[in-house]
Amino acid sequence: MMTLVPDADEAVAGIADGSCILAGGFGSAGQPVELIEALLRQGARELTVVSNNAGNGDHGLAALLAAGRVRKIICSFPRQKDSYVFDGLYRAGELELEIVPQGNLAERMRAAGAGIGAFYCPTGAGTSLAEGKETRTIDGREYLLEFPIRGDVALIKAHVADSMGNLTYRKTARNFGPVMATVAIVQVDRMVEAGRIDPETATPT
Repeated sequence: MMTLVPDADEAVAGIADGSCILAGGFGSAGQPVELIEALLRQGARELTVVSNNAGNGDHGLAALLAAGRVRKIICSFPRQKDSYVFDGLYRAGELELEIVPQGNLAERMRAAGAGIGAFYCPTGAGTSLAEGKETRTIDGREYLLEFPIRGDVALIKAHVADSMGNLTYRKTARNFGPVMATVAIVQVDRMVEAGRIDPETATPT
């Protein structure tokens, strides 16, 4: 069941220092900017952020990084042409980075929500990403043992939500929202009553 709050500031008020935050978005598409800005005002520090990217320009996730609130970022694509905030912090040794291939990132978050203890995946086998990981050969192919990424809370952006917590997204803004939406704070464009969203398109939170 979804709990409604009047604004983004109240939604993020309970996030503690040291929390692991799953942040939706593919670049700026679907990034929950209003929730991230509220978290910036809220003041939580020493955060671990899990997201596809490491921030763009100087807003949203990049602003959270620039304010020194993030200790570690786990992502697939930390560098783009406008990732200068991340670049500066990482080169200065002020931000820890863990790179996870995009499919692994999605599956590790999904595994956490599904209660899966670990899984084997071939992505990254034979590369530096395999260092320190358990390996297993299955049907002649090398696999790595991957563990779930469990967030304390997810910040995601959806288009429509109903009173039961079902969500729909606007096209590519869907991206990581469904696999993050186990324990989530969601900003939405519109609320509707239960039954108004086609069950074939809804993602339950």
